[in-house]
Amino acid sequence: MSRYHRQIILPEIGLEGQAKLSKAKVLVIGAGGLGCPVLSYLTGAGVGTIGIIDNDTISETNLHRQVLYQTAQIGNFKAETAVLNLKKLNPEIEFETYTDWLTVENALDVITKYDIIVDASDNFATRYLVNDSCVILNKPFVFAAIQGFEAQVSVFNYKSGPTYRCLFPEPPTDAPDCNTLGVLGVLPSIAGSFQANEVLKIILEIGEVLSGKLLIYNTLQNSFLTLNFVKNAKNTQITKLQSSYNFSCDVPSENISLEELLKLKNQNKNLTIIDLREKNEVNFFDIEDAIQIPLSLLPFQLNKLDKNNSLVLFCATGTRSTKAKVFLKEQGFENVVLLKQE
Repeated sequence: MSRYHRQIILPEIGLEGQAKLSKAKVLVIGAGGLGCPVLSYLTGAGVGTIGIIDNDTISETNLHRQVLYQTAQIGNFKAETAVLNLKKLNPEIEFETYTDWLTVENALDVITKYDIIVDASDNFATRYLVNDSCVILNKPFVFAAIQGFEAQVSVFNYKSGPTYRCLFPEPPTDAPDCNTLGVLGVLPSIAGSFQANEVLKIILEIGEVLSGKLLIYNTLQNSFLTLNFVKNAKNTQITKLQSSYNFSCDVPSENISLEELLKLKNQNKNLTIIDLREKNEVNFFDIEDAIQIPLSLLPFQLNKLDKNNSLVLFCATGTRSTKAKVFLKEQGFENVVLLKQE
């Protein structure tokens, strides 16, 4: 009564509503920018069982927005560290952790255990996997996406309502990768709080759930826009998962280090180093003699490159380099390697 007094006295909640929260089981997929506020507020509200699935570890670049973690915890698994910190907030909650990525092999087994699924991931592939799994298992899932200064929030598959595929039938082919998007530090907290709010409304069976509605919030303009979308019957008839989903933003590691590159520069005159970053990006490092060709312009500047030369590609994270390598190989460039991201 003492811990939850301020929400129990709300007539829409009361003791009956608090009992519903204590019996609820919620899975949060991703313990990063969105997951941190979702987990904090669901824990504070007294949601009885909370599952967390995330295979990532805490890095320094996370801390400006993932305020559930501390500097001393850099390098630790997010899922395990989140539970450690959340138990200090509310020791009454039962936590279940999965230090794995959500995959085709484990998605149905994990998701089936929970009443509500929260998608706090940062990539399209996971969202489609979550959607398809929730349709198969008839589970509602609460969605958010963020980029820059804008957030999107919605609830899919709620009481057999519209699904994620009803709004986005197919993943975009030109979406920026998850490693290169910038985001204002407070934005994940705002979007994640909206997600937690939708979860609580679903459990308590109060208010109007964002089913069939996409809420768009812009922090710079302080503007809210709600778009309505309708159910497409074919998107609710999924009976099995696809054979594979592309989950990772990781970069292959079988390439050269900066030290190896510097040695190669001195030995090989037929070497072209290509900086694929955009001109407006902050350059934390530069390599002498590298030519700058942003990935977006690469198809139009192939005439600058000699197919007889060895090409070394680098960018901010390595993801664009991977895409460029595939493209250049298709254009007949045989000697293409990536600079390892140290």
